[in-house]
Amino acid sequence: MSIKVLVTGAGALLGQGVIRSMRAAELDVHIVSCDPSPLSAGLYWSDAQHLIPMAKDPAYMPRVREVLAAERPDAVFVGTDVELLIFAEQRAALEAEFGTHILVSDPRVIGIADDKYLTYEFLKEHGFDHPASCLPGDEETLIDQVGFPLIVKPRVGARSVGVYKCDDRVQLKRALEQGGSPVIQECVADADCEYTAGAVCFDGRCDATIVMRRDLRDGNTYRAYVEPYGPLNKAVAAMAEALNPYGPANFQFRLDGDRVKVFEINGRFSGTTPLRRYAGFDEVRMCLEYMVHGRPVTQPAIEPITILRHWSETIVRSSELIG
Repeated sequence: MSIKVLVTGAGALLGQGVIRSMRAAELDVHIVSCDPSPLSAGLYWSDAQHLIPMAKDPAYMPRVREVLAAERPDAVFVGTDVELLIFAEQRAALEAEFGTHILVSDPRVIGIADDKYLTYEFLKEHGFDHPASCLPGDEETLIDQVGFPLIVKPRVGARSVGVYKCDDRVQLKRALEQGGSPVIQECVADADCEYTAGAVCFDGRCDATIVMRRDLRDGNTYRAYVEPYGPLNKAVAAMAEALNPYGPANFQFRLDGDRVKVFEINGRFSGTTPLRRYAGFDEVRMCLEYMVHGRPVTQPAIEPITILRHWSETIVRSSELIG
């Protein structure tokens, strides 16, 4: 029997990755997608499509409720960061009213993952390795502790936007003058030691993980190198169980010697989710089958591979445009 799944954010890398994973896995699913823009490619990979307002629009949730009432999906996957907290706060009510399963962590997890200083405090509180960090005003103590270079980045942000590497006090002052609400962190190792990891957790247990070393371009992974990485996977599983997400979580870190220093957590699927299934780690399938069928999550065998990412295209004829 086909499963109906609603995926939001059909114009975002995350939402598109979820749809791509479902299609590539040849799951028996009826995919319903939604997005504010009729020019979102993911809409055209789906079996049904709906236009909705932006998440910040007061009309957003009333429109989402209309879609849920019309489609009655078995599961909902949230495809953008900006929608996570909205669904997290209303998950129980929406599930009860529409008889669906919403894959979203609780507001505590979303809050830790959204804010890089709260991420630092979470890691420190639980005894995990982390980049030394501070807020503006305490930078001299951090300089005494780790020296330069330092990284200045927004507490809430993504894709390396607003990130500055500072080699001295002049550059640090200039970066802090850009405003916003930044966090200051030690610069850990170098780009050759950067990793992205995925974990799947339910009921306080992390039963599946994958670690990939990666090369970045414009803040996104464009080459990935998959190996078993036994000790790194063990470290990721421990952090995931301490975080206790509902379903997927993403940990981004650099190795400082053998120390795993996480600088970013995402309480959701990752932009690399569709890449991971090539190595045998199909987290979308794992989560969907757990939520809908109650099938336990198990650690798959990881195939060592190198993944080279590239652009692709979706062609839409004028007569097929939505809206």
